[in-house]
Amino acid sequence: MKYCHRYKKALLVTLFSILFALPAFAQLDYQPYSYQFYQKLNIDVYSPLTKLHTSVKPYFIGDSSALRPRYDSLMLNNTDNRKNSWIHRVLFNGHIAEVRNKEFTFYFDYLTDIGQGRELNDSKTTYINTRGYEAGGSIGSRFFFFASGYENQGRFANYEQAYIQTKAFVPGQAQDRTVIGQTTVKNSSDWSYSTVLLGFQASNAIMLNLGMDKMFIGDGYRSVLLSDYSSSYPLFRLTADLGKNVRYMTMWAYLDDQNAHKFDLNTSGANNRRKWAVFHYVDWNVTNRASLGFFNALIAAETDDQGNRHGFDLNYINPLIFSSSIGPSSPITDHTLLGFNARYKVLDKTTVYGQLLFDNGSTTRNAYQLGFRGADLFKIKALNYLFEYNTADPYTYADQNPIVNYTQFSEPLGHPFGANFKEYLGILNYSIGKFDLQGQLNYATYGLNSGGINYGKDITLPDNVSVANGSTGQGLATTLKYAEGTIAYVLNPKYNLRVEVGALLRQEKNAVSDTKTTLITFGLRSSFRNLYHDF
Repeated sequence: MKYCHRYKKALLVTLFSILFALPAFAQLDYQPYSYQFYQKLNIDVYSPLTKLHTSVKPYFIGDSSALRPRYDSLMLNNTDNRKNSWIHRVLFNGHIAEVRNKEFTFYFDYLTDIGQGRELNDSKTTYINTRGYEAGGSIGSRFFFFASGYENQGRFANYEQAYIQTKAFVPGQAQDRTVIGQTTVKNSSDWSYSTVLLGFQASNAIMLNLGMDKMFIGDGYRSVLLSDYSSSYPLFRLTADLGKNVRYMTMWAYLDDQNAHKFDLNTSGANNRRKWAVFHYVDWNVTNRASLGFFNALIAAETDDQGNRHGFDLNYINPLIFSSSIGPSSPITDHTLLGFNARYKVLDKTTVYGQLLFDNGSTTRNAYQLGFRGADLFKIKALNYLFEYNTADPYTYADQNPIVNYTQFSEPLGHPFGANFKEYLGILNYSIGKFDLQGQLNYATYGLNSGGINYGKDITLPDNVSVANGSTGQGLATTLKYAEGTIAYVLNPKYNLRVEVGALLRQEKNAVSDTKTTLITFGLRSSFRNLYHDF
C-alpha cells in the first residue's frame, strides 16, 4: 500500500502546483532524459551555430530554445488533431488527455512495457509487465510539472537476476519486493516507483526545481561525475545563468543506503540509513565550440553508527564550488569529490568530450572519460554515432566509512561498474521514417574481489587499507563483452510508444567462471527512460 501512497503524493503535488501557480504567456517543456531520444537532437545540440549548455540533463525546453523547432517536429507538437478520433490520437500522435493553450498545457498518458524474451543459454523465458502513467505540463512561462509512476513484474536474464539477488534492487529503479519478502509474487521480480518534478522559472536566468528525480552531467553515454544509473532521489535544484556564457547549478539531495548499519526500527516503512548530498556544477561556454565545466560533490552522513545525528547543517547551503562543510565536526568525515567536464565541436557535426574526477583530492583515486560523438555519419542523414572510453582507479568513489560512499541505494552515482575498470564502447543510431535502429558494443576489463579481499571495484565496501593502490584491474582479472541491437517502430512519439525487437549477447569471463547470455526480446514499450542492461 505504501507504493500507492507514493503515487497519490506525486499526483497531489502536481495538482497543487496547478492550483497555486500564476499564469504567464509562454510555455516550458520538461523532457525526461533518454539517450535514445536525446541523440536525435545531436545536430542542434552540438552545432557550432548554437551556444547551448549541453552537459546537464534533463533539458527544459522553452519557446525560444534553439532546440524547439526540432523538438516540436520529433514530438509532432504542431499536428492538427481536431479531425482525428480519440483512438487515432492515442495510438499515433496525441495523448490520452491533453490541454494546450497560451496560458496552460497539460497531458496525461498511460504507459505500458509488455514484452517477452528467450534466454537461449539457460533455455529460460524472460518477461516484463509494466503498467504506468505520466502527467505533465506547464503554466505560462514560469511553471512546469511532471509526474510518473510504474508498477512492474518481470523475470530477467541470468546476469541481471544475479545482480538483483545480490542487491535486492532492480537496476536503477526500486527494491525488489520478492527478494525482501514483501510480495506474494513468485518466481519473478516485483517492484514499483514514482517520480515527480516541479519547476519554477523565477526569471529568465533562474530556475528552481523540487521533486523526486535524478540528473546526468556530461556529454557522453556514461558519466564519471554524476549519472542517471541509480534510482531517483528527493532533490532541490537551483540553476542560474550568470551572463550569456556561464550557467551555475547547485543541487541538494537526500540519499538512502540500505547496507549501512541500522540502529532504529521504523515499523511504518524502510529503516535505511540516509545521507545528504550537495552537488555544484559551473558550465562555461568559452566559445560557440568550446565548453568547460567545473564539478564538486559532497556526501555527508545523517548519523553515525551509534545514531548520533549529523543533520543537515545550514553551512551546507553553500553556493561556493570546491568548498567543503565549515560546520561542526562529525564522527564520520564528509566525502568530497571534484571534477571537470569539457567538450569541443571540432567539426560542424562532430564533438570531442571528456571528464576528469578526483576523489577526496587524491592523485591515486581518479576517474576519467574521453569520447567523440556526431551526427550524419558518412553524410547519411540521422545516422548518429558515439565512441567512448571510461576508466576509474581502484577504490574511487568508496570511503572508509561506507555510509558516505558515492551511491544511492548502494548503486553507483557515477559509472555503473563502480571502480577498478576500463571500458570501451560504441553506439550507432539511425532513424528513418518511423523506424529507430540502435547498435551498441562494449568491451571492459576489471578486477573482482578474490579470496575475501576487496580490490576496489565494489564501492559499497570500505577502503581496504591493507591493499596498496595498484593498477586498474587488480584482483580477479575479468573481461566483459557486450553487444546489443534493437529495431523499433514508433507508433506514437508523444510518449514513445513503440513495437520493439532486440537481441543481446554478453560474456563475462575470468579464471573462475564464464557467464554467457544470449537473449532475444520482443515487446510493446513506451516512456522516456534510461534503463541500463550493459553492465
